[in-house]
Amino acid sequence: MRARSHKGSTRAISVSADEPLTSASPLGRRRSNVDEYFGTNRDFWDEVVAVHVRSRGPHAYNVDDFKRGGTALHSVELEEVGDVKGKDLLHLQCHFGLDTLSWARLGARVTGVDFSDKGIEQATALAAELGIDARFILTNLYELPKQLEGNFDIVFTSHGVLNWLPDLAEWGRIIAHFLRPGGFFYIVDAHPFSHAFYDEADATELKLGKSYWPTSEPMRFEEDGDYADRTAHLEHQVTFEWGHTLGEIVNGLTDAGLRIDFLHEFPFLTWELFPFLIRSEGGYYHLPDGMPKIPLMFSIKATKPAH
Repeated sequence: MRARSHKGSTRAISVSADEPLTSASPLGRRRSNVDEYFGTNRDFWDEVVAVHVRSRGPHAYNVDDFKRGGTALHSVELEEVGDVKGKDLLHLQCHFGLDTLSWARLGARVTGVDFSDKGIEQATALAAELGIDARFILTNLYELPKQLEGNFDIVFTSHGVLNWLPDLAEWGRIIAHFLRPGGFFYIVDAHPFSHAFYDEADATELKLGKSYWPTSEPMRFEEDGDYADRTAHLEHQVTFEWGHTLGEIVNGLTDAGLRIDFLHEFPFLTWELFPFLIRSEGGYYHLPDGMPKIPLMFSIKATKPAH
């Protein structure tokens, strides 16, 4: 999955208690509202699967390149995750499976999970077409312990995933549940600090746009087009997304019993978060020379203790 760019979008608004959708409080409280948010987001992701599969270009998925033997993985995760040959890998929020199948090509036994029917359908079809051994499961992440048995050497997730999750405490517990003792979790995603800056289409420099500390309510976005194809027309244009601090991410993992092996921060990321970012040859976007540097991306590796 990946975060929406929100360029040209209707400005994000917090969903408050006097609106039809009241509050995205932690799971288990007002569950019907959370399910409604998820349903709206699922409609969006079901629709954009087709957009992403046919997308071409520097912001796109370029499925034809993948079919010719390419990889959807980036240099940071390849280096930091390391050798996966012979390892059991669980990929959370796998979208239509390009990253999952990329790990399979590197020798992992992979299981991909996503809540989009169209995403899992496309991932399964692509694996069959290319003869790649992979398992894909259709479920909301929070329902995964009811849908999947077993455990894994690696749990992986990447690039634009946390903003779709309301509850990182439960997220951490689910990750720990599926890890074998000695196994590790790895995430690489946009740095939460970067989301505090103004990112609309008319942005020309770094300027704080909102608080770093989010509210418990989701933000509602409405926009046409897509980061992989800005010209695409979407029927389902509304999404609900949640902000999280770096502390909340780390605590979600450590409170579940995982040990942080490293937390890395980077002055670049994999998509054009701000319109003034510069794309490098390696496919990462970074701030122009002369502009103050802020963390745009982070990665965490966290291990489940063997004893």
